[in-house]
Amino acid sequence: MALDAQQLKQFEEDGYLFLPEVFTLAEMAFLKQEAQRIFELQRPEIRREKSGAPRTAFGVHQYSEPFRLLSQDERLIRPLEQLFGERAYMHQFKINAMSAFLGDVWWWHQDFPTWHREDGMPKPRAMNVALYLDEVRHVNGPLMVVPKSHREGMFEPRYDAELVSHHGLYMTQENVRKVVDAGGIVAPVGKPGGLLMFHANMVHGSSPNISPYSRNIVYLTLNPVSNALEAGKQTRPDHIAHRDFTPLQAGPAHVLGDYVKHHAADAVAETA
Repeated sequence: MALDAQQLKQFEEDGYLFLPEVFTLAEMAFLKQEAQRIFELQRPEIRREKSGAPRTAFGVHQYSEPFRLLSQDERLIRPLEQLFGERAYMHQFKINAMSAFLGDVWWWHQDFPTWHREDGMPKPRAMNVALYLDEVRHVNGPLMVVPKSHREGMFEPRYDAELVSHHGLYMTQENVRKVVDAGGIVAPVGKPGGLLMFHANMVHGSSPNISPYSRNIVYLTLNPVSNALEAGKQTRPDHIAHRDFTPLQAGPAHVLGDYVKHHAADAVAETA
C-alpha cells in the first residue's frame, strides 16, 4: 500500500491524512471483540476512567496475537515509512477507548512534548496512525484535529488542566484558540477500518462520549530509527514507550485476514 503524490502533498500541507475503509469489516469486528476481551483484564498496562470504563490499553501487541499481527501489517507500516523516507520502529502501541455514555474528554494536546520530555525523543519526526475499530461518528467523541497546526512547532504545554482528570501535557486555551482561528477543526469520521495518520505536532483532542455508540481506536506510533530515544532520558515504563529500536518488518496484508478467517471458522465449529 503506497501513498500517491496528492496524498503526500496533502499530508505535508495539512499534517494529517484520512484513508477510509483500508481494513475489512470482518477484520475490525474480530479485533473489536479481542479489544473487549482485553479491556476486561486486570493488567498494569490498562488505564481506566473514574467510572471504571476502559480508557487506554498499552502495549497490546505484546500480549494479544491478533494485535501482534496487526502491528506488523504493511497497510499500517508502509505509508509511514514512505513519509519518513526510512525504516521505522514501534514507539508505542495502544487502544484508546471511548466507551458509550462513559467516555471522558481527551483535552487538546500535541504528542511530541510528552515524547520529548518524558521519553527522550530528539525530534518531532514520529507519527501516529489510527485505525478505527468502531464507526467514528460526529456524536461519539471523534478524534478532532487542527489542520496545519503541525507547522507551528511545539507549544509550551502545561501539566494537567482543571477539567481533565488524567495526568498529561496539555495545550493552554490561548494557544488552542490561536491554532483553531488559523486552521479550523476537522473530525475525520468513517466506518471501521479507516486509517488516520497525523504529525507529532498536530494539535488534537476529543470531547466526551455521551452517545450510545462506542468509539475504540488502535494507535500505532512509529518513529524513524534515526530518531530513536536518547539513552537515560526515559521516565515512562517500557509498555508505554518502547525501548526496542529494531526496524519493523512489514508483513503482507493477508496475514491478519487469514488469521481472522481461521479463528472465525473455529468459533463456528465449536458452536455447531
